[in-house]
Amino acid sequence: MMKLSFVLLMLCLGWTTSATAATETIPPKTHPDSTNWDNLFKADLSDAVFPAGVWHAENGILTADKDENIWTKKEFANCIIDLEFKNGPAANSGVLVYCGDMKDWIPNSVEIQILDDYAEKWTKVPKTWLCGGIFGRLAPAKQVVKPAGEWNRMTVTCQGPLISVLLNGEQVASIDMKKWTSAKKNPDGSDIPEWLNKPLAELPTKGHVGLQGKHGGAPIYFRNVKIKALD
Repeated sequence: MMKLSFVLLMLCLGWTTSATAATETIPPKTHPDSTNWDNLFKADLSDAVFPAGVWHAENGILTADKDENIWTKKEFANCIIDLEFKNGPAANSGVLVYCGDMKDWIPNSVEIQILDDYAEKWTKVPKTWLCGGIFGRLAPAKQVVKPAGEWNRMTVTCQGPLISVLLNGEQVASIDMKKWTSAKKNPDGSDIPEWLNKPLAELPTKGHVGLQGKHGGAPIYFRNVKIKALD
């Protein structure tokens, strides 16, 4: 009887460990194989929200003619977004997550910044504006974006308040939204742009996913935009 109880205990512990391992997700240290993941948008963009005629896809490349975002109709919580982007000269774009208001998206979402860091136009901007960082909140650990005209790879992992960013094979940002309790100052004392007037700690960790369009007149291009829900 004691032996049987021991076996049952081990089986129970084994099941618990397996269940925990199955639900635990660690941000990838390398870009994942996202070939079989869902496309963020259908090829005809019929499942996307955007002003008519602004965004278009051709030969697998998605771009915009104006400074208007494209959004998923569906809301996502825990997920991994994997994509490639190419900056035009002086491009300024972003990947937007946890958006709760598509019309007033700037203070109501988290933006993973895309920027042509090397353009003269952006040489004097705050470090929190650089490519791969959390715009206005957290500077990237290093600058690894490629020059305008070359394709980059970005993987964004969202797990509740934890967001991590891989850019061209490098871990460039990792943020815990719960630590951003001020709308004016980041935890390191740096200033938050005044238009980001809500603390990250107060934002929901579920919402629409979006891409920023032709901001500042500079083109941006996306391809292989994939998503994997973790829930």
